[in-house]
Amino acid sequence: MKKLLLLVPLIALIALPSPARADVPETDAQLAAEWQLAWDFYKFYQVLTNPLPITGRATRSQDISVDINSPRQHVFDAYSNFDNHIGRAAFLVRNVYHQVTVANGVRTNNLTAIEDIPLPIVGIVTSDKTHAQQRIHLNEYYYETDSWTLPNVVTHQKIVFDDLGGGVTRVTEHLTFEASIALIDYTVTNGVSSHQQTQAGLKAAIESGVL
Repeated sequence: MKKLLLLVPLIALIALPSPARADVPETDAQLAAEWQLAWDFYKFYQVLTNPLPITGRATRSQDISVDINSPRQHVFDAYSNFDNHIGRAAFLVRNVYHQVTVANGVRTNNLTAIEDIPLPIVGIVTSDKTHAQQRIHLNEYYYETDSWTLPNVVTHQKIVFDDLGGGVTRVTEHLTFEASIALIDYTVTNGVSSHQQTQAGLKAAIESGVL
């Protein structure tokens, strides 16, 4: 166990990508390489620590729902397309897709979401990255996403689409956050708030016919 605990911070220092500088945007190829490093580290960390209290990490879960006045198939197609989240999710400006595959009724998207976050105190915009894998179950009306971002914050999502009848669809997001004990409260509060903002934006766009 001592060797494992020493390995984790070592891998974090060697493998994890450093924060992007605001004045040097990364190429899609660089982002793809970072995605692979982050994904490899995520799988290592999940399998070997998942997350143990001794590592100083915690897990919290919360569900949020929204009812959308539109048929389930349409809501599912619009909501599961992450490009439709641009302009509706806080600060999201671009999705970079590294690989898209379809097998056994599941579309898998390996991607990096780019957010431009203003820093009013210093007057610059910094770029933040979330590396993710989205698995859309095309015939079962749900999708799953595992994502990783600095400083080693992991989010698991399962988004389910239920037909309530009468052309109304309920979207329920099952969210699980993993972060250090010091950051878990902040992570949950801001993560849930961000997802609620995205829900509201997608609901308005779908019901108005924009999407």
